[in-house]
Amino acid sequence: MDGTTLNDASPGASLEPADLIYGLDEKPPLRLSIFVALQHVLAVFVGIVTPPALIARILELPSADGAFLVSMALLASGVGTILQTKQLGPVGSGLLNIQGTSFVFVAPIVSLAGAIVAGGGSRGHALGVVFGVCLVAAFVPIVLAPFIRLASQVITPLVTGIVVTLIGLTLVSVGITSVGGGFEAKHDGTFASAGNLGLAALVMALIVVMSSSKREWLRILSVVAGLAGGYLVAGLAGKVSLADLKTLPWFAAPTPFHYGLGFRATAHIRSCRRAWLCRRLR
Repeated sequence: MDGTTLNDASPGASLEPADLIYGLDEKPPLRLSIFVALQHVLAVFVGIVTPPALIARILELPSADGAFLVSMALLASGVGTILQTKQLGPVGSGLLNIQGTSFVFVAPIVSLAGAIVAGGGSRGHALGVVFGVCLVAAFVPIVLAPFIRLASQVITPLVTGIVVTLIGLTLVSVGITSVGGGFEAKHDGTFASAGNLGLAALVMALIVVMSSSKREWLRILSVVAGLAGGYLVAGLAGKVSLADLKTLPWFAAPTPFHYGLGFRATAHIRSCRRAWLCRRLR
């Protein structure tokens, strides 16, 4: 689709990139929309499941508990994303705002749970306190949300632009970790091996080549094709193991208060402070 460039645009005309496939208010065909949705899911999937999986590994939880945490993280992400995109009354932004987990809170959660276990508590009780603290902390942004517009009088666009840029820069470390083989590779000593780097290079090459194509469906499906190609090569190289999936149920129903519910005010304050410091340092 040809777009308007700076040279041939008439005064007052809207400028669009020359390689833009669909405009802001246009809707792609259903078949492409399905693949684009799949592309979004695949792109955010690893970032959503890694924090709960990492917490389960550090706390040495049984595989069933680790799978439960991952399943509930995906469920919470889906529900939160629907609430954000559909905008039910005052709830939600009405934008494609995918909700998910965050690596910022891994350290406070592990620290809190580890302190409870070290004090003689069980891992289940520790997780109950963790979720109780998280439940209380969740109301903080809800209460502050109606007043966020007042912050624009103090926080200028320059400040918000810098913050958004810094957030993007902090995600570079996540991408580099994935390129090197992920947290599992760091654990088993194969991080940044030739095989892992070659696999990452293959995925990126597929995405770049397809994104440069003149066929719109190739450009739209570039990420899906890159991930599928990388997964196929990883499977042939013996890097994919589905053995653990055989012992897990096909469907995990959400269980309210699965680990009970507890709360510690001091832990809540320390966790919020530590999370804030992690954000500042990153």
